[in-house]
Amino acid sequence: MSPASTGASTIVGAATTVPAPDSRLTPGGPGYRRMSFALFLAGVATFALLYSTQALLPLISNGFGVSASDASWTVAAATGGLALFVLPMSALSERFGRRTVMTASLAVAVTVGLLVPFAPSLGVLVVLRGVQGAALAGLPASATAYLAEEVRPKALVTAIGLFVAGNSVGGMSGRVITGWVAQEWGWRIAVGVVGAIAVGCAIAFRLLLPAPQHFKAGSLHPRRLLGTVRDHLANPLLRRLYAIGALFMTVFGGVYTVIGYRLTEEPFSLPQGIIGSIFLVYLVGTVSASTAGRLVGRLGRRGALYLGGGTTAAGLLLSLADSLPLVLLGLVLITAGFFAGHAVASSAVSKTATHGRAQASALYQSAYYIGSSAGSTVGAMAFHASGWSGTVGVGLLAILGVVTITVLGSLAARRAPVAA
Repeated sequence: MSPASTGASTIVGAATTVPAPDSRLTPGGPGYRRMSFALFLAGVATFALLYSTQALLPLISNGFGVSASDASWTVAAATGGLALFVLPMSALSERFGRRTVMTASLAVAVTVGLLVPFAPSLGVLVVLRGVQGAALAGLPASATAYLAEEVRPKALVTAIGLFVAGNSVGGMSGRVITGWVAQEWGWRIAVGVVGAIAVGCAIAFRLLLPAPQHFKAGSLHPRRLLGTVRDHLANPLLRRLYAIGALFMTVFGGVYTVIGYRLTEEPFSLPQGIIGSIFLVYLVGTVSASTAGRLVGRLGRRGALYLGGGTTAAGLLLSLADSLPLVLLGLVLITAGFFAGHAVASSAVSKTATHGRAQASALYQSAYYIGSSAGSTVGAMAFHASGWSGTVGVGLLAILGVVTITVLGSLAARRAPVAA
């Protein structure tokens, strides 16, 4: 690592000591826009591929003759694969570099994405989706670690918010596109189109992302890796942030896995294309994630989490109505609250970790996607047992968990401010 890379080195002159300039990226500076756009595209590809089957679950159920809970495994397998492999992939990024691992991960994921449309059975489809999720595990933790190393601290929340915004755009565009394409040509063509779009995003990402200037290769020694993981899990703040990310994603995974089934039933009976367009509300998440930095500046981290949780809970309650405008408003609030909470929690992890940032981010992403898998599966089971009110009940319990953990964090901060 060069002296200028730390931002704390000095240049010794004849009479004075002048701080070396901080060469990390900052908004408006050289390379920042390229970096932001590259990671935005990576976020688009990641979420478009990861949730490519979610809006299509009713069609997959019909195509294979399976129930909603069975079809939901095409989502849970992908998010579960990501959750299981994000920590090993983060270790590889510590040794071989963030950009290298992100590039390889996208390459494998888009290749599998082109095979998904040819799955002959639900079992094969679930396996392919699991492999795809495992490949995508190299993106989230490596991206946030890259940003923590290459971006100045004051701009970190904003930079991570832009990456999360790319996630929201990917999730939205993938679902909208698959909805309309599937209505005309079936779910197989729809997921193939998403795979082709992801190929374009992956190529542009590799061409645009600046080479890292502040990365220092670490060791792949298992004992050192386990020691780093133990350090992070021993940190009370990081444990709370991991739990908050998992609980927020439990809500989001459950709602968006089941909403397609609800809207195909009475009193809505919407066609697949219109249901896909419902996911345009993800644009609200793009805005709320990208403004998370300002939200934290005004309310503080815990205040922003309270606001995100309260907004999500209000949306869940509104979605119980049998009125389409109120359901849509509920989805808007759920999406805004979720993405704001996620951006705040994930950026706090990067700022809190003093070493092994990739592992700290990987543990967050693992918890986050375990929450997604749990939400997809439990939300679908609750819907099968009790209808939409069952799914909403699961979501409200998760938000109660977010609020409770945040309150405990506030109490801990009063007792020991340095550990808040």
